[in-house]
Formats: sequence, structure tokens, C-alpha cells
Amino acid sequence: MGKTTCPLCSSSGPSRLLTCTDHLVSSEKFDLYKCPDCGFVFTFNYPDEKEIGRYYDSGEYISHDDKAKGILNLIYLQARNIMLLRKRRLVEKSTRITKGNILDIGCGTGYFAGEMKKAGWEVKGIEPNLKARDFASARFGIEILDPEEISGLPDAGFDCITMWHVMEHFHKPSYYAAQIRRLLKPGGICIAALPNCSSLDAQYYGEAWAAWDVPRHLWHFTPDTFRIFAEKEDFTVTEIKPLPLDVFYISVLSEKNRRSGMPFIKGMIKGSAFAFRTLFEKHRSSSLIYFLKRNKTKLIL
Repeated sequence: MGKTTCPLCSSSGPSRLLTCTDHLVSSEKFDLYKCPDCGFVFTFNYPDEKEIGRYYDSGEYISHDDKAKGILNLIYLQARNIMLLRKRRLVEKSTRITKGNILDIGCGTGYFAGEMKKAGWEVKGIEPNLKARDFASARFGIEILDPEEISGLPDAGFDCITMWHVMEHFHKPSYYAAQIRRLLKPGGICIAALPNCSSLDAQYYGEAWAAWDVPRHLWHFTPDTFRIFAEKEDFTVTEIKPLPLDVFYISVLSEKNRRSGMPFIKGMIKGSAFAFRTLFEKHRSSSLIYFLKRNKTKLIL
């Protein structure tokens, strides 16, 4: 087998970092590779776009399903509800407007999009899963598009574009970056939430860390590697904030992946410890929110 090329910096030096198991659907194993030059971590030999769908085919994949099944998904749904208002306020603070046009890419069952519509924003969503798309449209009365329709949206049409734990799933992240550049109004903001593979919980759990989530997560960013990606795509990262509740859910799932006894209790205890430490080391949080502005130097195609 020839050398593997880094998708971020094109170095020919990446090598295997970890082998992780798909704990959600298939029990298959996938290798993670790390670039020695830029530090980027990525899933190696992941399924292509035609094959990846079956790896989402689980009732436990909660972002595509509105019904809580078991205590872990109930925790997820409660945390989601708590975060809706905070996310709306983050949008309003970063854009400096309280009403505008927003596109939520990977909107799932549409709860964040629905929150923004309730607050008076003009909202559109992008979602590949048909079941989730139909649910969001019916419940919130929002136009939810298939990802292939993003290219038909008008230039400079949005004050804000959000991606809440979505970009790590993209087979073609540069294509979406180009679309986001095209779709943002001058001065518009892109907000992207991503797992942080340099987090305290990732370091502790190793291959059992739930946010590796192979093979659904293709790209595994740190603050440093995300800045490299953003600059490559002609964006500037203006601010980074932690997503404070994610660590509890991820720690419980990670304990479950380890087949620990009492995974809920152990995960909540470890999550609390990580959450306390990241009060002083925010860059080591389990998930981070990146705020991006389009640079002015690149022509919009």
C-alpha cells in the first residue's frame, strides 16, 4: 500500500494513530490516521457517500429521531432543549442582529431551526435524512432542503450559517466551505460546533472516546487544525467557545463503549471532573464552537 496523504496539508507522512470500533451500528473497526506535519486526525478508508447511509441506520442515532429511547438519549434531548436558547443568543450576539436570514446545515429534526423561526428569523435548513427532513418541515413549517439543493440557493442570502456537529460528517468539506462563502452576506457569520480530539476526555478515553464515532465522523479537529482548515478555505476564526454539556453525554457513552459497570454514574462523575478542569482550560473542552468570517480576498464564484 502506498503512502497516505493528509487531506488537510497534503503531507505524505500520516500514520495510524488508533483503531476504533463502530459501537453504534456495525461493530466494524476503522483506523484513525494522524499527520505528523500539521497534526490533523482523520478516519482512514471510510465508506463513500453511497455506502455511508447504512452506518446511520440505528434508532439510537438521536439527531435523526425525536423519540428518546433509554436514559442516554433522554439526557441528550434534555441537553438539546437547554442549549436551544443559548445557541440562539450566540447567533444574535455574533451577528449583532436579533432578526435576519439563517441557514442551518444538518438541521436534523429541526429544533434549533424552529427556535430561530419562533424568534422571528427567516430560516432554511439542509438535511440529508428524509425522515428527519419530513419531521422538521411538518413540525416547524420550515423549508428543509436536500444537500444537493444547496447550490441553488441565492448568493449572499444569509446573515448566519450554522452547523451544529455536522462538518465532521462531510465527505466534501471544501465544497461546503465554498458554498458557505458564496451564501454568506458581507459581514455574515458561520458558526460550526465540532468535537475536539485534543480534549481532556478524548485523551482519557483513547480509542473508546465516543466522539470518534467512526465511520460517521470522517474528520477529527483540534483548535489548531481547524484554524488551518479555515485559513485554507479563506475564512478567519474570530472566536472559539466551549459547548459545556457535551462532555457529560460523551463521557457516559465512552464508559458504555468501555463496557464499564454503571456507565451512567461513572460517566457523570468523569464528565463533572472534565467540566471543572475546562473552566481553566477551555481549549481542552469536549466540543468547541467556532465563529468564522469570510475573508475579503477571495472572489465569490
